[in-house]
Amino acid sequence: MITSPEFDSELHRTALAQLDAVAGRLQLDPNIHERLRYPRRALVVSVPVMMDSGRTEVFIGYRVHHSTALGPTKGGLRYDIDVNLGEVTALAMLMSWKCALMGLPYGGAKGGVRCLPRSMSVQEREHLTRRYTAEIILMIGPDIDIPAPDLGTDEQTMAWMMDTYSMTQGKSVPGVVTGKPIIVGGSAGRREATGRGIVYVLYQAAKNLGQELRGKAIVVQGFGNVGAVAARMLWNDGAIIAGVSDFKGAIWNPRGIDIPQLEAHVAATGSVVDFPGTEPLSNAQILEQPCDVLIPAAVGSQLHAGNADRIKASIVAEGANGPTTPEADQILRDRGVTVIPDILSNAGGVVVSYFEWVQGLQHYFWTEAEIIARLQELMARAFTRVWQSSQKNGVDLRTAALMEGVRRVADAHVVRGLYP
Repeated sequence: MITSPEFDSELHRTALAQLDAVAGRLQLDPNIHERLRYPRRALVVSVPVMMDSGRTEVFIGYRVHHSTALGPTKGGLRYDIDVNLGEVTALAMLMSWKCALMGLPYGGAKGGVRCLPRSMSVQEREHLTRRYTAEIILMIGPDIDIPAPDLGTDEQTMAWMMDTYSMTQGKSVPGVVTGKPIIVGGSAGRREATGRGIVYVLYQAAKNLGQELRGKAIVVQGFGNVGAVAARMLWNDGAIIAGVSDFKGAIWNPRGIDIPQLEAHVAATGSVVDFPGTEPLSNAQILEQPCDVLIPAAVGSQLHAGNADRIKASIVAEGANGPTTPEADQILRDRGVTVIPDILSNAGGVVVSYFEWVQGLQHYFWTEAEIIARLQELMARAFTRVWQSSQKNGVDLRTAALMEGVRRVADAHVVRGLYP
């Protein structure tokens, strides 16, 4: 195997280490293993944007397709200052395993633009999105690659992408993205899907471990769309939300934080910081507080060799992509901590994105109750398969999930063969 320095990043090294480990367990054909270590295609684009000041600023954007063996690619678009080719490539690879694990007819993709979205006006973000879409337009389409929201992007971003693509086609093409507003073909329940999925697998894990979540202390790192939904659901069900963080800082109250009041505070101030009755902490400190369940739902590589031995939770449910490094995985495993891996626990978003895609193709839309019931069924079914595989093979949940996801993608490559 040759090295690929152009993709090098901490997250990409983590993704490769995970693949290489399960390839040995699966006894993958070395030729298939080698193919899976690389994306099928990767595009790097410059994105010039006229800023409100009248100055043109050039941003760097990416779109990566990891595998198309199972179908068109699927993956989010993130706007963040730390976006780079290695990160996007790693996330595309993880999306391949995630879609395969959930039984979806997709390969993995990911995109991103290196920028500071919070420092940009709405008009600047719109110009950025439309120009980025125009630059990657040869790589997206309803049967080619279907972007969705991710870190720093939302429903409005997807509406701009859809409109830009549609203008080039001379007709409305809602199926080019998912996670868009309902008025232009979005799906009920898509916004809450990832957070809901985390809670559903948490309940399955607690059940299999002989525990209840009611009364348990929960820490949520990242009070964005994913973490906030999960926190609200768990709070409604009687869990104690003891700690919460966002990009500005963290808050802690072991007696519990009132989530509806916190949501009102965030709406008014833009952050969880300075919420009354809580102790201020850093994002790093919140991870190490005493709790039963830790939900890292911010960004990657938050649990690492430097802090894994101080994690006090007995269950870690990964809401972010790649929040745990391989070194931390080993430490947590040795300490008996149950880690529900990202490709399983945060798969709710891509599952409901699939539902949205199917609804759009059929021009027939389901109720939110139907969406929730189908999401819950798929998440529970996937967790059961992973849990049973873990018990059968004597491995942790991450290894079991990766084994199933990688095996399905590898099998598709074997059946399809190598062109030409």
